[in-house]
Amino acid sequence: MGVYEELQERGLIAQVTDEEEIKELVNNGKAVFYIGFDPTADSLHVGHFMALCLMKRLQMAGNKPIALIGGGTAMIGDPSGRTDMRQMMTKETINHNVECFKKQMSRFIDFSDDKALLVNNAEWLLDLNYVEVLREVGAHFSVNRMLTAECYKQRMEKGLSFLEFNYMIMQSYDFYALYQKYGCNMQFGGDDQWSNMLGGTELIRRKLGKDAYAMTINLLLNSEGKKMGKTQSGAVWLDAEKTSPYDFYQYWRNVDDADVVKCLKMLTFLPLSEIAELEKLEGSEINKAKEVLAYELTNLIHGEEEAKKAQEAARALFGSKSNTDNMPTTELSVDDFADGEIGILDLLVKCSLTASKGEGRRLVQQGGISVDDVKITEIAYKINIDDVKNSIIIKKGKKVFHKVILK
Repeated sequence: MGVYEELQERGLIAQVTDEEEIKELVNNGKAVFYIGFDPTADSLHVGHFMALCLMKRLQMAGNKPIALIGGGTAMIGDPSGRTDMRQMMTKETINHNVECFKKQMSRFIDFSDDKALLVNNAEWLLDLNYVEVLREVGAHFSVNRMLTAECYKQRMEKGLSFLEFNYMIMQSYDFYALYQKYGCNMQFGGDDQWSNMLGGTELIRRKLGKDAYAMTINLLLNSEGKKMGKTQSGAVWLDAEKTSPYDFYQYWRNVDDADVVKCLKMLTFLPLSEIAELEKLEGSEINKAKEVLAYELTNLIHGEEEAKKAQEAARALFGSKSNTDNMPTTELSVDDFADGEIGILDLLVKCSLTASKGEGRRLVQQGGISVDDVKITEIAYKINIDDVKNSIIIKKGKKVFHKVILK
């Protein structure tokens, strides 16, 4: 089975411009391909997971990846999947985020010996002359055709700014520049990028008279059709400082039964034959498949040691033992207490278990919070500093545990 056929088998491929040509290139290690990442935060998140896994799979088959960091396009903001305009970012923030991305990508992609490239589109986009862009690039784009693109339709309802309207042109120019500079003949991306990617292949054809190709991968959606990688407290990050290895493990350990096999196929590097065996599990046995999923992905992001720690901690919590050594922990200082006490709503925010007191209030009122196995029903409940000296365990819902200690 070639790598293209395996991608199909794993349910990754959504749309392609020329299936036979793309199959020929990737199966024979002839693809020089790029995937773009806009540095809108200082860490990659689960939403980037699919793209990183795809790059790793294709590189393992002998193809050359180009990780394109959008230092230039981030100055504009991608309207795809948005109902509001993205917040403008400074160059300093973008450059900091770019450095963070580089470190995380190296866990997936081998950049040694020119096996892969990491490029920032700020190199060419920030120095473009506006009149030249209008004449040399803008002339090849039809406004009528652009407005039919799905990425613009959602924003049109609230008002699409001219700034955002230019994003497709900038992304298309990226492909054109990468084709000329590095011989990049393919672009991959999420299925919501299809219109932008077609713009790039068309620009190369019109400007250079050459063929380039595009392939989109299915978005990581749960059984309800919602994007995976979000929790009540926000995104699931790949940075251990933002989402601990334990919380990362727990996210995958707790996915819906209906999503386990799909995640195993799309995100792990387990053989399809092994996944087929896990697919046969039913009832409570499905938890074994969830453990495999959580361990494999935590190992991929945080390494074997952290994956083992997270697995042991999770098993201890759901088993008969009471081992909290590897549980996510918040350290409080004396200054966090007023008259030797701290309110439960303040504590939930301190521990990042809720994003706000309002969210905490709803959780308490709905019976979703326990402290040391005692359900908290009063929003005015306070914890004494003496209790925290010996550590307390906060439980949110059925599956989220958090330890609180005093420094």
